[in-house]
Amino acid sequence: MVIEKPQSRIGIFLLLAFGLSAIFYALIIACGHVSGAGGMYVTGMMWAPAIAAILTCRLMGKPLTELGWGWGRWRYIWMAYLLPVAYAGIAYVIVWASGMGHFGSPVFLSQMSKTLGWVSAPPWLIAAGSLLVFGTMGMVSGVATGLGEELGWRGFLTPEMTRAYGFTRGTFFTGVIWTAWHLPIILFADYNSGTPVWFAIACFAVMVMALSFVFSWLRLRSGSVWPAAILHGSHNLFIQVWLTPITAPSGRITPYAIDEFGFMLPLVCIAMAIVFWRLRGSAQPALDRHH
Repeated sequence: MVIEKPQSRIGIFLLLAFGLSAIFYALIIACGHVSGAGGMYVTGMMWAPAIAAILTCRLMGKPLTELGWGWGRWRYIWMAYLLPVAYAGIAYVIVWASGMGHFGSPVFLSQMSKTLGWVSAPPWLIAAGSLLVFGTMGMVSGVATGLGEELGWRGFLTPEMTRAYGFTRGTFFTGVIWTAWHLPIILFADYNSGTPVWFAIACFAVMVMALSFVFSWLRLRSGSVWPAAILHGSHNLFIQVWLTPITAPSGRITPYAIDEFGFMLPLVCIAMAIVFWRLRGSAQPALDRHH
């Protein structure tokens, strides 16, 4: 029998999600690095919400199809892929243009020339080639790990939160939960870019809660979890693997301006949140239709 109150399903899901994640929190904190076990610990942590969502569906009598397995329309897929290129690109261009960081880190370009096997290539080709490789083949692993989180946060939690509290409050609550879920590895491991913990958490929280509105709109409007998974993979890939590493420091300000723990991305993401919040009217009818 399906339990009708979404709050009941949300409660069970959160207990399972944080309970399963705690296993991987402990492993990551014990070794002190999110790269522990070759990244397998953080992969397990990212898939804990997906396992929790599936278990909750089974326990509560909710069909697994409601997690949004269908691919949906291609326009939402492309939107999800390109949005991080746009908002992260804007943030980093401002950083480079203002002198808070410099494009073309010699350390990154030297490492990439060896990794790609292009030891004699000019710097511009290494930069462009690495971006192309990461932005295509790199998306496979990025989406694979991102899907774990998104089956939980967007596949399961976002529709339930929206039914219980509406788009605005539901998305806000989801953003708070999503932020809190990251806190153990920010506080007790090395998930940071070198800024004080209080500053890192503040910037990260604003960015995550702002992006929640983008993720929620895509999930509800498309009726599919895949745009959210692709947005997650694209965000992590372009920022963590290319934009941050290719930015050379320009004094002490650089770590405070770049990455997910600096102030520039949250500022741009707030603007993104406002845009998608204003589009919220097109998300609720889509949820009702897909449900």
